[in-house]
Amino acid sequence: MTKEEILQRIESGEISAEALSQLLENPPKGRLYCKVSEKGGLSVYGLQRMPVTLYVEQWTRLLEFVPILKQFMADNDDKLKRKEAK
Repeated sequence: MTKEEILQRIESGEISAEALSQLLENPPKGRLYCKVSEKGGLSVYGLQRMPVTLYVEQWTRLLEFVPILKQFMADNDDKLKRKEAK
């Protein structure tokens, strides 16, 4: 849902400001979202029980590594296990 769609839903009364506030503070399970940690790291929630928290430099290195990671996953697809979605 885009920012504009959210604003339209609030204006039309389809969703209340209180409901939106609740969603922002407690996103639906399975949805990924980010927060800045107390120590200034970037935390990604929704992948597992605990957030994945790295500093910006670490996220940058990881994102630059994504093409290599995707190729590794493709090359080893038959050996990798998958967790069933809930």
